Amino acid sequence: MNSLTVKKKNHAFLSVITDPSIENELSDFFCFLVPGYQFMPAFKNKMWDGKIRLYDSRKKELPIGLFKYLKEFVGARDYDLFVEQDAWYGRPDTEVPIDEGDFNSFINSMNLTSGGNKIKPRDYQLTAIRHGLENKNALLLSPTASGKSLIIYAIMRYFLHNRDKNFLIVVPTTSLVEQMASDFADYSEYDEYFNAIDEIHKIYSGKEKNSDKRVTITTWQSIYKLPATWFEQFGAVVGDEAHNFKAKSLGTIMGKLRDAEFRVGTTGTLDGTQTHRLVLEGHFGPVYRVTNTKNLMDSGALSELKINVLLLKYPAEVCFQMKKAKYQEEIDFIVSNEKRNTFIKNLALDQDGNTLVLFNLVEKHGKPLYNIIKEGAHKNRKIFFVSGQTDVDDREMVRQITEREKNAIVVASLGTFSTGVNIRNIHNIVFASPSKSQIKVLQSIGRGLRKSDDGRETNLYDIADDLHHKNRKNYTLNHAAERIKIYSKEKFDYKIYELEI
Repeated sequence: MNSLTVKKKNHAFLSVITDPSIENELSDFFCFLVPGYQFMPAFKNKMWDGKIRLYDSRKKELPIGLFKYLKEFVGARDYDLFVEQDAWYGRPDTEVPIDEGDFNSFINSMNLTSGGNKIKPRDYQLTAIRHGLENKNALLLSPTASGKSLIIYAIMRYFLHNRDKNFLIVVPTTSLVEQMASDFADYSEYDEYFNAIDEIHKIYSGKEKNSDKRVTITTWQSIYKLPATWFEQFGAVVGDEAHNFKAKSLGTIMGKLRDAEFRVGTTGTLDGTQTHRLVLEGHFGPVYRVTNTKNLMDSGALSELKINVLLLKYPAEVCFQMKKAKYQEEIDFIVSNEKRNTFIKNLALDQDGNTLVLFNLVEKHGKPLYNIIKEGAHKNRKIFFVSGQTDVDDREMVRQITEREKNAIVVASLGTFSTGVNIRNIHNIVFASPSKSQIKVLQSIGRGLRKSDDGRETNLYDIADDLHHKNRKNYTLNHAAERIKIYSKEKFDYKIYELEI
């Protein structure tokens, strides 16, 4: 009989019972090659076949968030699907309708503020909050500067008001732990029902794992090895900047959160691959697009963005010398090129307003850039350096100081300032290092899209390197082409300028 019986095994996994032949079909349907698998050590050492299998045929279980795809699998084959109710965990297709009047009353009762000023969530934020609460499982796709932390805060507050269990927020970096807690304190400054200091426990870098506070904000690195019993206290989990989680570690954490009925992921970007999306959807739920950057700019919620692609054209003899260079050799040449770094220095110093210079390699590129920019700057101009080596408290201090400055330069690594760090007064961004990652590019752009105090547009300077020889295009030139494709896809305004170096 061509049928499948599905029910909740817990709040993390579905139990799927069917015939062995259909199990094989399920395994194939939920099996994907990981992009770039052929370059990974485990594949090269023949310890792994390069595939992710989302359906576990041994345990007969499927991540809870893939129920939608299971229904598509069944429908396409005209199989019968029987959905059973578990006595403890309920049904996988149950939504929790929220009365609109009660919801609006609760939102108003939070007395939301930002910087001491009363604020109201935007319509798309309210819709996203309700979607996450009513569906229980959701991956909220909303661009940088769209107010994800406010969405998370409201979901958390509603849960705490209506449930007895604790609330877990998982983020990828220590900076985001502090920033999230700081944002929540800002939103609740005049709220008599929530005190951030009393309610929030923070975990990172060896901090105490146990607390009697109802809200825990933590890096995923700090908790994924903890025993399953530690996770039993939580009835809800939010994974912020979910695209940055390592798949195996995320799976470990979400698998241990068996009693977390509400599972919401938030991200501004997905990498465009089906594998990446389905892994995240499996743990959190189907993607729900909250809004997009172009709509936010058109509505005036974000700064206008002007992208200048500065295509540096190198002399013919240099291109000839580099024609057989391997990828790392090309990168080493670019980041150590004195003329290129001098160009970046002059570009940064010539900008009016706060400028963010993003680099990738700390010792080879970041520190030399910082030194020559600092040497060339006016003595009263503030120049900051931030990398993974910078203490988390110092990073937060730089962020806060920059928001008060009008003409500072922050030389920062992509790893620390491309993801999740909120800086309101960034007027210029310089991409000093080549990248083709859609996630890194869009996240980095997002650093400068928050409305500045003076309402100015944001200028992005994307530095590209043309080292092509005859018909052979160099690696970083190809990377630049990928970034331009991203700009076109996102409908950003960009122009390309060719410059001799």
